[in-house]
Amino acid sequence: MHPMLNTAVKAARRAGQIINRASQNLDSLTVKHKSFNDFVSEVDQKAEDAIKEVLLEAYPKHAILAEESGAQGDSEFQWIIDPLDGTTNFLHGFPQYAVSIAMQHKGVLTHAVIYDPSRNDLFTASRGAGAFLNDRRLRVSRCEYLKDALVGTGFPFRDFTHLDAYLDIFRELMQKTAGLRRPGSAALDLAYTAAGRFDGFWEFDLKAWDIAAGALMVQEAGGLVGDFNGEPDYLQSGNIVAGNPRVFVQLLQTIAPHLAAKAK
Repeated sequence: MHPMLNTAVKAARRAGQIINRASQNLDSLTVKHKSFNDFVSEVDQKAEDAIKEVLLEAYPKHAILAEESGAQGDSEFQWIIDPLDGTTNFLHGFPQYAVSIAMQHKGVLTHAVIYDPSRNDLFTASRGAGAFLNDRRLRVSRCEYLKDALVGTGFPFRDFTHLDAYLDIFRELMQKTAGLRRPGSAALDLAYTAAGRFDGFWEFDLKAWDIAAGALMVQEAGGLVGDFNGEPDYLQSGNIVAGNPRVFVQLLQTIAPHLAAKAK
């Protein structure tokens, strides 16, 4: 394992311990509203602090982009961190949330860790070296047709600008797939796509820290990731489609007409 990936794993496990401990005492947590439907708990802060401490101890000159504390430092190496993706699930004791850590070097994603502390599942990937779940090599699914596909998504929850387009796409895919699922953590949804548990995934309006690690994971498992035009602009736009190569293309073909219609 690459030393940087090793450090990220150590950081993710440290955050996972904090999250697991807190999950035993949900009633006593302090929770704030960042904005409508966007929650932050003291656990998010503590987990993020622990991650940054581990990373910066090993790499003091690296830059950080983290959900709770924003951007700091200036370096060609940048860590992109979501200390607890799925905070709303976590606060309800719904065990679908994860720690997400990615490394970007000169704008290229190079390492990724997604850690599910409630199941002790560790997803890792390094560019060119494949994706793994607890040391088992991951491959995207072999599903060929959308009608046989299980597809993950996330509902718009912060910004409802695209709600109509989203619901139109949802309605069509509901009828064209074997099933749609909305578990509530984009990082885990992408890890599941890499593992072949989902055949594809799409969502609007995410942040870089939600999807950076998962995007590399899917690519290293043999899948494709793009924005709604199939271009590599998803970290900037926050609009993402991912899947095995066949399902990825069919998802794009379904989504594109709805966005073109709304743009008119």
